[in-house]
Amino acid sequence: MTILRSALFNLLFFGWTTLCCFALLPALLLPHRVTMAWIFVWLRVTYWLEKTFLGIDYRVVGRENLPDGACIVAAKHQSAWETLKLHLLLPDPAIVLKSELLKVPVWGKYLLKTGMIPVDRGAGSKAIRSMIDHAKVRVAEGRPIAIFPQGTRTAPGTWRPYRIGVGALYEGLSVPVVPMALNSGVFWGRRAFRKRPGTITVEFLPPIPPGLPREEMMRRLEAELEAASERLSVAAGGPPTPRPAGATATV
Repeated sequence: MTILRSALFNLLFFGWTTLCCFALLPALLLPHRVTMAWIFVWLRVTYWLEKTFLGIDYRVVGRENLPDGACIVAAKHQSAWETLKLHLLLPDPAIVLKSELLKVPVWGKYLLKTGMIPVDRGAGSKAIRSMIDHAKVRVAEGRPIAIFPQGTRTAPGTWRPYRIGVGALYEGLSVPVVPMALNSGVFWGRRAFRKRPGTITVEFLPPIPPGLPREEMMRRLEAELEAASERLSVAAGGPPTPRPAGATATV
């Protein structure tokens, strides 16, 4: 039955998304807030599809840890689920994403219109400088910056090093970092066709204040975010996460 429900969800989700991409093209000519209002319609219907056909819901813990104004939200990335929820969890976030996504027909236009922050992962230090420059503009607008510190999806029970991008943002923006733990991968696996019904937990941890040395912030972020995400995943039936001794963040 879960295979059938997953198949129905995929059919409806991709159909709904394709319809919205083309039907909402005029919104690209309208102000940012109007475009976002239509995107919220797409997201809310998608959320309804998840609950109805997959039996997946979510709950949020620790909203009080989100500061007023701009901050960096360093989110654990276990599945595609959280990419569909960041705009429901945060107030108009600017999301750091790989620049290749801007080349996706139609979809890339929406990413540009909504002020996302592209990163060319092959451009080295130039990409870091560009990311910080884009992020400063969004912070000046009072928007939170959302970034996946490991750079890609990492399944529960596996370890991947934290990349230095979040540390560069921390130094360049001088705003707090809020770790965002979750256990979405237990229910919605990476590249998994079949989804498991249940309630995903998202937990915002206490913010890490600005002004710490980059290395100290990175160690603290990784320790706190990994421990909280592992706790949530194990509680939902997922595996614990082994971490290699002496592992450090990479560029």
